[in-house]
Amino acid sequence: MTTEKVDVLVIGAGPSGTVAASIINKAGYSVKIVEKLKFPRFVIGESLLPRCMDALTEAGFIDAISEKGFQKKAGAKFVKQGRICDFTFAEQYTPGWQWTWQVTRADFDHTLAQTVEKMGVPVEYETTVTGIVFNGSDSVTTVEDIHGNKKQIEARFIVDGSGYGRVIPKLFNLEKESVLQPRKALFAHTNDVRRSMADEPNRITAVVHDKGVWIWIIPFSTGITSVGFVGDHTFHDKFSGTQEEMFRAMLASEPYTAERFKDVEFLFEPRKLEAWSATTDKFYGEGFVLTGNVTEFLDPIFSSGVTLATVSAQTAAKLVIRKLQGENIDWEKEYMEPTMQGVNVFRSYVMAWYEGTLDTIFFSKNPDPVVKAQICSVLAGYVWDQSNPYVELHATELKRLARKIELTEKLGSLS
Repeated sequence: MTTEKVDVLVIGAGPSGTVAASIINKAGYSVKIVEKLKFPRFVIGESLLPRCMDALTEAGFIDAISEKGFQKKAGAKFVKQGRICDFTFAEQYTPGWQWTWQVTRADFDHTLAQTVEKMGVPVEYETTVTGIVFNGSDSVTTVEDIHGNKKQIEARFIVDGSGYGRVIPKLFNLEKESVLQPRKALFAHTNDVRRSMADEPNRITAVVHDKGVWIWIIPFSTGITSVGFVGDHTFHDKFSGTQEEMFRAMLASEPYTAERFKDVEFLFEPRKLEAWSATTDKFYGEGFVLTGNVTEFLDPIFSSGVTLATVSAQTAAKLVIRKLQGENIDWEKEYMEPTMQGVNVFRSYVMAWYEGTLDTIFFSKNPDPVVKAQICSVLAGYVWDQSNPYVELHATELKRLARKIELTEKLGSLS
């Protein structure tokens, strides 16, 4: 069995792995990426947030992404029974990027991987990690390619950005169940011939279909639109037939989508995704760090996945560089705590969404513009801004605000 040596082995060529690999490579260390699948490959998570632009910029990816002509995204719109709550990132509370992109992830991820290869980082596709042995921070990883050829990769450190593959958590029994309720999505890409009758294309639209059930509508620059229904199994069990028959019945059942997507062409048979929420006991160990979905994936609402992936990779890469330079890193304080900060804020908003708390806030009659700007910053991904009360007090402030709105509107109706 042949053996290679690198400073850092990165598992996974998605946004998390490529951001980490680029930053570490720029610092002068040898990096190698191994990726289980062949790119381009389909993956969900198509609506980015402005906060991830900082990480993409530091990794050196912005120019390559811009050249792809993806749809620019300037905000997010929420719809419920004819009422609209529109967030524009230019009006957010936290200084930062005021736009981002809506992307077909196969093309987006492939662009990042190709760009990091041009930077000098080799990417080996269709290569599976079958075992890892640690000796302190040093490691020996056994990989196998699609033809059954095996080799070993010696590394001074490992960054696991394997996404849903969750390589290290599975190998070392670090997985644990998420506290979020299991949900299911049924979705497709459509030839959106009636786009002009409804939405402006420069924002994602989330439609409240019923309590705990919502629809994403993500227009791409190509005229294709991603549409998906998310709900628990009780909702999905109401529909029968093929995946396409079920999905068309769902679209017809919602007034906002019934006419626009009537008889549209699906570019692939509607697909389902379920049991996506997962987490791990800890996000680091001697010789490795977990980034992106390997740490925790929450839910499609609020599009937090790529932001948490790229920002955690950005943070981890800088710590890995300092580690390789001989520093002692407090991984708990410098990585676990800030990563969990972002996860916990987004989790509060996910739970508030499904509980209906955010319905009360989003569709209130007279929204406070300051509060709306502060919540807009969270929806833009700035979940580390402790000057924002809806970040700092995320666990309590949303419920307090909803109670205040309910009381104010009740008193107003009596006057």
